[in-house]
Amino acid sequence: AQLTGALVAEDRAELRQLMEVAHEADIADQLEQMSSEQRRAIVDLVPDAVTPDILAELEDEVLEDVLPRLGDQQIADALSEMDSDDATAVVEELQDNRREDVLSAMPDVDRRAVEDSFTYDEETAGRVMQREFVAAPDFWSVGQVIDHMRAQGDNLPEIFFNIYVIDAKLKPTGYVPISQIMRNPRERKISDLFEPLLVKIPQDMDQEDVAYQFSKYHLISAPVVDANDRIIGMITVDDIVNVIQDENTEDMLALAGVSDAGLTDTAISTVKSRAPWLFINLLTAILASFVIAMFQDQIGSVVALAILMPIVASMGGNAGTQALAVAVRGLAERDLTRANAVRAVRRELLAAVFIGLIFAVILAGITYIWFDIPKLPSVIFIAMIVNHICAGLAGILVPLGLKRAGADPAVASSVFVTTVTDVIGFFAFLGTAALLLF
Repeated sequence: AQLTGALVAEDRAELRQLMEVAHEADIADQLEQMSSEQRRAIVDLVPDAVTPDILAELEDEVLEDVLPRLGDQQIADALSEMDSDDATAVVEELQDNRREDVLSAMPDVDRRAVEDSFTYDEETAGRVMQREFVAAPDFWSVGQVIDHMRAQGDNLPEIFFNIYVIDAKLKPTGYVPISQIMRNPRERKISDLFEPLLVKIPQDMDQEDVAYQFSKYHLISAPVVDANDRIIGMITVDDIVNVIQDENTEDMLALAGVSDAGLTDTAISTVKSRAPWLFINLLTAILASFVIAMFQDQIGSVVALAILMPIVASMGGNAGTQALAVAVRGLAERDLTRANAVRAVRRELLAAVFIGLIFAVILAGITYIWFDIPKLPSVIFIAMIVNHICAGLAGILVPLGLKRAGADPAVASSVFVTTVTDVIGFFAFLGTAALLLF
């Protein structure tokens, strides 16, 4: 709100002061809440106030507005002050025709670090790691490590927690926490403080797998190694928190068949991302309608069938969605694996049977009171149990099958589960009605 007020008044001094005294994360948050036009206007008024720390905090869609308004040299200077992982993220948002100009304006060492990052695939450890780290041979003393770090000056990573112990071939063998360096005398050998590594992250490991390693072992940082097991960088917990948040958001949105709608997205781009999944849902709805059409004579004879039919399908759909959400989360968290898949399927089957029985009895009782039609309570009783069983099994078997086939369970599962619950629900209800009532 303060930035907006200063922008309306075109008060450069006020804008610059606000951006200097506030935390960079707060400035980034305010910029993200503005329109593209407002962001561009602020950058045009006070381009020098856009610091490297602010750039590092901005979301991708905001960088697309900000970077074109900054000069090549300003961007190059900002990149040189950032950790290599943050610099890589900013360079990714530069237009191709500017990227080379900006990189050529950077010092050789910083430029090579960024260029090397682009040799790794997106969303891998090599792309998200930072190349600045502190390593030492095990025969060094605490004093030698401290002197080494002081000599590095600005070449030290901005945030780090461990000193990695390496052998003669630059292979990490363990680590020493900074806290141990600070509390021990200078003459103490770091081999005495050595702690074995729990994890070494391969350079081509998917960032989602990296996040799982951090979560599993409660890591605060981990070394990244190349194909020869030599240390080439590190990943810290502050970087992996962003990865975990991004991956969870991606899975949640994919489960609903949508993509992330950023503040800068237009209505047209939102339609393009959502319409294909809705079209698939339309096809599955038509398939369910064909099932209903097969029993149109029975529905015309007993209107109560049309009244009760949505209840069966809705209950089955909700049950399937519950099982699906649990299964997708289990796969994402590596809690659901081949080793325990059979047990998980058995659990969902038994749960579906019990839940189906509970609500079958309730709905059958309501049907008996509501409609004076013999055998109709039996129809609804059987249909509810069958549909819940099919919904529960589909909710876990569909994502398991997609995972084994190499597809993303979060993206495609909901369409298949919805199809199963609708088609089976209508067929079970109307088919049972056709057998018992006619």
